[in-house]
Amino acid sequence: MAGKIYVVATPIGNLSDLTPRMKQAFEEADFIAAEDTRVSVKLLNHFGIRKPLVSYYEHNLRRKGDYIIQRVLEGETCAVCSDAGTPCISDPGEILVKQAHAAGITLVPVPGPSAVITALCVSGQDTGRFCFEGFVSTVKKQRREHLDSLRQEKRTMIFYEAPHKLLNTLTDFVEYFGPDRKLTIARELTKLHEEIRLTTTGDALEYYTENPPKGEFCLVLEGYTAPVQQSETIEDVVEKCLKLMAENNISLSEAAKKAAAGTAFSKSEVYKAAQAAKEN
Repeated sequence: MAGKIYVVATPIGNLSDLTPRMKQAFEEADFIAAEDTRVSVKLLNHFGIRKPLVSYYEHNLRRKGDYIIQRVLEGETCAVCSDAGTPCISDPGEILVKQAHAAGITLVPVPGPSAVITALCVSGQDTGRFCFEGFVSTVKKQRREHLDSLRQEKRTMIFYEAPHKLLNTLTDFVEYFGPDRKLTIARELTKLHEEIRLTTTGDALEYYTENPPKGEFCLVLEGYTAPVQQSETIEDVVEKCLKLMAENNISLSEAAKKAAAGTAFSKSEVYKAAQAAKEN
């Protein structure tokens, strides 16, 4: 009989965020698949958990994935985790989960900390609809295509970014979204030097140009809002009315009707205002 795979979230900084159910899942597993075993072993040692670890990261996905799936099919139970937070989100575990579904293996989510949701809930921005955009590519062409596709994204957008790439990303944010777009900088979440800063793309670029960024960042970017169209004034509509009369040789009544169409003014309002303008 096949075993199962626990998908276990882990603290993103503060070890006190580990729940009893997370600890139980690790203890029940026959082995643990970790993105970086050196990071995970520190967490496990802190809670006195002793289990065999299997490294599972970007460069060995297929080989180790097949190995893990085979062990589970033979009856063992695996707990998969990332370095921090919820695994399989912008994380190699995504591939393992797909393999598990294909093999008919039972997956058991053990929810917990997530940098995406943690940053969003304290961002001070719209939370009803949002999208997670992960890390912006370091490949220039892919990076530009990605950001260009988001120019008119109306949902709140959440990005991950490393400190050494932050200035480049903020520079691109200003280029693609303008300097006045609201941006929440969530840095070192749940850690000693946690910082949450609600600012704008332009101000953030200026600040971190002067203050070299440190730590891991979540960037919560305001969604696109179409510019408010300036409403036409009665003077604008009257000008249009008189122009229609002159260019089309039509009556004031007919010109007023055409000019008023699609505006907040009635034909009679435009007619009276245009007649007064002619007399003056």
